[in-house]
Amino acid sequence: MKKSKNLLLGLLALLMMSSLSLANGLNLNSLGTRALSMGGAFVGLADDFSTIFWNPAGIANFTNKTFGFYGTDILPSGTYKLTHPLLGTLVDAKTVSKSYLAGMAAYIHPITENLVAGLGVYTPSGLGATWDPTQLAAISGGAKNIEWTSLIGMVTISPTLAYKISDMFQIGASLNINYAMFDIKMYGGSYGVFSLGQYDSTMTGWGLGATFGLLFKPSSMFSFGATFRSASSVSFSGKATMTNLTALHIPAESDITRDLTWPMWLAGGVAFKPVENLTLTADVQYTNWKKIDKITTTYKDTMWNLLMVASGKNITLMNWKDATQIRFGAEYKISPAFAVRAGYYYDPRPAVDETMNILLPNYDFNVLAFGIGYAADGLLLEAGFEYLMGKEISIPLTMLLAMPGVYNMTIVAPNVSISYRF
Repeated sequence: MKKSKNLLLGLLALLMMSSLSLANGLNLNSLGTRALSMGGAFVGLADDFSTIFWNPAGIANFTNKTFGFYGTDILPSGTYKLTHPLLGTLVDAKTVSKSYLAGMAAYIHPITENLVAGLGVYTPSGLGATWDPTQLAAISGGAKNIEWTSLIGMVTISPTLAYKISDMFQIGASLNINYAMFDIKMYGGSYGVFSLGQYDSTMTGWGLGATFGLLFKPSSMFSFGATFRSASSVSFSGKATMTNLTALHIPAESDITRDLTWPMWLAGGVAFKPVENLTLTADVQYTNWKKIDKITTTYKDTMWNLLMVASGKNITLMNWKDATQIRFGAEYKISPAFAVRAGYYYDPRPAVDETMNILLPNYDFNVLAFGIGYAADGLLLEAGFEYLMGKEISIPLTMLLAMPGVYNMTIVAPNVSISYRF
C-alpha cells in the first residue's frame, strides 16, 4: 500500500511540474468602481475615466480635464482535495489569506472641442494563489517547507486619442504598452527516490497592443458601443531554480525565455435610460483564448534544456477554448449626489479539465457586484464590492495530464474610486 501511495504521489509531482507553466489568461476584466459595480457592462455607456480601458471613444465626450484613481483588493479563497479510493484522503488544503492589489489611474485632457487625449495606467490582469505548505506535504515529497505560490500580472500604459465626429458618433484608439510578470513556486518533483526540492521561476516581459472603440448615441435614451482590443504577445525572460539539481551535477539555475499571448478581446454593449434616474446596461464580451494552444519554454543552460526537452516539459499543451461573457448592470440616482448600482456577469473558464492545477486554476464564475457613488462639485467618490462564485471542478485520477482532485474557489474584491473634473 505504501509503495502504491508513493508511486501515485511521485507521478502527480512530475505531472504538476509540466503543467504549472501553463495558465496565462486570468484577466480581471473589471476596472473602475462604477463600471465594476454595474457588472462590467460598460462598453455602451463609457462615460467616466475608466472608459480608457472599456471603450476609448468615450473620452471624446469629456469637456473638462479629469483625473481618476481606482483601487481594488482581490481576495481569493480556494480549496483543493485529493482522494484515492484505496489510499483515502491524500491532500485537504486551503489557500492562505493573501491580498492581490490592482488598480487604475487615468488623466483625460480636452485639446479642442472635438479632440480629446488621455493617458491610462492600469492592471488588466492580476491574480494568483498561495497555499499552506504543510497541507501539501503529501505532494511535495513529504517535505512541509515547499512553497506553493503563484502570481501573474500585467501593467498597461495606454496613451489615448478620441474624436467626436458628431454628437451622435465618437471614435477612439489607445496604444497599449504592456509589462507583465509571471512567478511560480512549487515542488520540483523527483528523480527516482531523489527529491529535486523547491522549484522557482520568476519572469518579466514587455508587449504591445492597441484598443479601438466607437460610440453611437442616437438619442438621450440609448447608447451603443463596440471595442476591439488586439492580441499582445509578451516576450518573457527570467530565471528558474531547482537547488537539489546540483546533486545530479546539473546547475541549480538556468536563464529561461517564453512567449505568451494575451489574446484578442471584442465587446459590444448597450446603455438604456428608460426614466431620468435609471440607467440599464448590457454587454457581450468575447475573448479569443483558443489562440493559446501550447506554450514553449526555452532553457538557456544546456543541461537544463536537455533534461526538459527529453522529458517533454519544455512544451505545455493548452488546448484552451474561446469564451464569451454576458454582463448586465443598473444604476439608480437617488438624488443628484447619490447613486446605487448593481450588476451580474457570467465568466466561463477558457481552460479545459486537462490543464487544471492548484496554482493558476480556471473556474466558471457567477459574479455579483454592488456599489454606491457620491458626487459634489466635480468630485466623485465611489465604493464597490464584487463577489465571484466559482463552480466546483472535479478532475478524476485517470486524467493524467492534469492535477487530479476537487477544486473550489470564491473571490471577494472590495474597491474604491475617486475622480475629479476641473
